[in-house]
Amino acid sequence: MIYFEDLRLGEQTYFGSYEVTREEVLEFARKYDPQPFHLSDEEAAKTHFGRIAASGWHTAAMVMSVIARRVVDQRQAGLGSPGIDELRWRRPVYPGDTLHVHGEILEKTPSRSRPEIGSFRTQTIVTNQNDEVVMTFVSIVLIRRRPEAADQPTRSAS
Repeated sequence: MIYFEDLRLGEQTYFGSYEVTREEVLEFARKYDPQPFHLSDEEAAKTHFGRIAASGWHTAAMVMSVIARRVVDQRQAGLGSPGIDELRWRRPVYPGDTLHVHGEILEKTPSRSRPEIGSFRTQTIVTNQNDEVVMTFVSIVLIRRRPEAADQPTRSAS
């Protein structure tokens, strides 16, 4: 199990990759983001996208699936997230792209009010198969502290 105490500032992680399919882009768009440039080759050709592009929200969901699988496989003592900051869609994501998800721990803070948990901020960078950045965001993640560490007095961030 990976706990708060096991995390290191500046630690970088490659979470994995995700292959974007046309069928999935269309399915997501029909259900959640039915804008013409996500659904029609002809309409997308009239925009700066030039062809059908994945919804930014679909891109975020694909990235989350990569991160969540890695966290579960590693048995991280995660407790979810209160949110993300600085979400940016840098380039369009197209069917046929392969997304690569990288993260870096920016800071970590033990909770002052709940000694059994801590939080950390991580910068996530998503690239495509050409190593072009397509999305970035900073997330705040809650994580359990190692049981014996939670009994110790709270210290400042490492």
